[in-house]
Amino acid sequence: MIFMNHFKADKDLREKMLSAVARVIDSEWYVLGQEVEAFERNWASICGVRFGIGVGNGLHAIEIALRSMDIGPGDEVITTPMTAFATVLAIYRVGAQPVLADIEPDRALLSIESVQRCLSSRTKAILLVHIYGQIADMHSWVDLCKCYKIALVEDCAQAHLASWQGRTAGSFGEVGAYSFYPTKNLGAIGDAGMVVTDNEWFAKKALCLRNYGQSVRGYHSDLGMNSRLDEIQAAILQVRLQWLVEFTNNRRTIAKAYREAICHPLVKILLPPEEQESHVYHLFVITCEAREALQAHLQHHGIQTLIHYPVPVHHQKPCSNIMRDPNGLINSEFHANTCLSLPCHPQMSKDQVEIVIEAINTFPCP
Repeated sequence: MIFMNHFKADKDLREKMLSAVARVIDSEWYVLGQEVEAFERNWASICGVRFGIGVGNGLHAIEIALRSMDIGPGDEVITTPMTAFATVLAIYRVGAQPVLADIEPDRALLSIESVQRCLSSRTKAILLVHIYGQIADMHSWVDLCKCYKIALVEDCAQAHLASWQGRTAGSFGEVGAYSFYPTKNLGAIGDAGMVVTDNEWFAKKALCLRNYGQSVRGYHSDLGMNSRLDEIQAAILQVRLQWLVEFTNNRRTIAKAYREAICHPLVKILLPPEEQESHVYHLFVITCEAREALQAHLQHHGIQTLIHYPVPVHHQKPCSNIMRDPNGLINSEFHANTCLSLPCHPQMSKDQVEIVIEAINTFPCP
């Protein structure tokens, strides 16, 4: 079976992770210690910003990012309906109102034209999701936010190491939010996240919010939360970080093979990135109007696939009355009904990639 993800570490990586865990146990310091501080420094440096604040998970990273900018009740935040539910849930959790803009049909990224139709006097921020691991047209987004005097917040949960014209995801907006969930390109063995920013005030606020709202031990300046990246996960992430460039290159090699060899009249591949570095292929996504039949065909050939995401946000029960683009969300709904994610993990062999390609190309048209 060719699986969507591969979690078994090779011997070298496994031994180094076990050594890192043992180091934490021997230190007798398990929360907010040297391992977290080291990983925060390293990841902030990779992102090209001054500050990294380790938190419990990706949802909390977005929530703390928004709260650090005092976004809350009465404010609107524009984002996409094609995303993990955590993106919109974080907006609700800070008391703000999500507003959904449509996506570009050929890339599934947020449409800047649709966002402009969603702007109002209450718009406080755009929460830009680098869906599937791709980052694009960042100067346009920065210029739009400057023009309307609103904040740009980046959801980088799928975009580890993705860059645009030499700058890394998370460095364009006022604040960026990362997830290190196990399936991510850089994944922990459990939940983990980080807020990244170049703004010292936002960083200090995020540090306070993640730890019960404490500005100094025992003194609570805010009503914060308990969302702390623990020492063991930080130590593991430090180790796995050493493999991230290699694993990212493997994903790009697989994606290149798919793009060059998949050829079927019912299968459409999303547009390639304008720059190689701007896509890290957290997911390799195709669209097919005969998706269910194609998925069954691939399963029959021993190939696991998944749908990200089958139900767009505005069709989720708690969000039925959510605000949205007055022109509708047609592209998002079509994408949700046709998208299919193929295996693209860094441990895939060349033979496995060829099996996937052959299975797609021999899919009988219904």
